[in-house]
Amino acid sequence: MAGKADDEPALPRIQALPSWLLNRASARGRRLVTEALAQDGMRMPHHAVLSAVADLGPVAQAELGRTTGFDPKDMVGILNDLQAQELITRTPDPADRRKNAIALTPAGRRRLARLTKLGDEANEALLAALTPAERELFLALLSRVVADTTPGGDQDGSGNGR
Repeated sequence: MAGKADDEPALPRIQALPSWLLNRASARGRRLVTEALAQDGMRMPHHAVLSAVADLGPVAQAELGRTTGFDPKDMVGILNDLQAQELITRTPDPADRRKNAIALTPAGRRRLARLTKLGDEANEALLAALTPAERELFLALLSRVVADTTPGGDQDGSGNGR
């Protein structure tokens, strides 16, 4: 099987399962992106939050947590890190001053542009074995698989179908 390490045992039944293949592809993608972002001193959760703020911002901290799926205490730590690097601001939300509105700073936008380039390069490496037409088809099919919310579908992202 392509991509199999020489010291891995051959497990043809398991290695033919879509769930096994998706898990391996996901692990490879995470590794490539993690390594790429590390070139600019960034971790994946921090990049995810920066990207979400760029898409949604200014955004309430609680909404950002719900949208990204990070635990509230983890979100606070991520935001503290990003604010310490002057990549985001936290200001009282004009609509509800009890809430914080998170926004990117100019430095945050510049950093996100660099990270986006690095992430794009990592995703290019991930899909390098596919032709442009195969990539388009692969992404379309993968989007359909991910969107499955039928009973028994993998609704929580655990891989367990629950």
